[in-house]
Amino acid sequence: MALRITVIGTGYLGATHAAAMAELGFEVLGLDVVPEKIELLSTGRVPMYEPGLEDLLRKHVDGIEGSTGRLRFTTSWEEVGDFGDVHFVCVNTPQKHGEYACDMSYVDSAFESLAPHLTRPALVVGKSTVPVGSAARLAARLAELAPVGADAELAWNPEFLREGFAVSDTLHPDRIVVGVESERAEKLLREVYAGPLAEGSPFVVTDFPTAELVKTSANSFLATKI
Repeated sequence: MALRITVIGTGYLGATHAAAMAELGFEVLGLDVVPEKIELLSTGRVPMYEPGLEDLLRKHVDGIEGSTGRLRFTTSWEEVGDFGDVHFVCVNTPQKHGEYACDMSYVDSAFESLAPHLTRPALVVGKSTVPVGSAARLAARLAELAPVGADAELAWNPEFLREGFAVSDTLHPDRIVVGVESERAEKLLREVYAGPLAEGSPFVVTDFPTAELVKTSANSFLATKI
């Protein structure tokens, strides 16, 4: 049976990722805790400008005339847990006010809310930019809270999107980095990204700390170019 995918957090990264996964042929369910955002996305619109994103949404959002119907949105954690085989966590990690550290509260909240609804084997994939060590902590918390226990696995798959090119960068990435701890997790992510891999996108398999550090290193490099 084909994998079913959920995307948690439907901001810039999440909305793009959800639409791209539908474009790759998957049934996708996006979740956000802001009902107004879900209402907007369900009409094929987004609260920001990104070339090609609204066209892609309208192509796949269920209920829009002529769409594939592969993409839906919800505010229900229970529905997400029941629906998905692979859950992408795409919530924000802003800088803490008055500090240099990032605010992990949105990521932590997403895991705490999702885990109790994982009643069958699932892969949770973090895409947020996080400090090194976060994935290991979250993997332990996931296994602790999920009814399915250790069969709720974690992977880390950082994003490398350029504003104005986010749709293209998701569908045709110049690299795919995955931090995993099992062959099963790697196999599932290879299945998710089968389309880009067939086009020749490099698939880099690492451990958790390396996947986390790759993203922060890329951000630091880009900052030096400004």
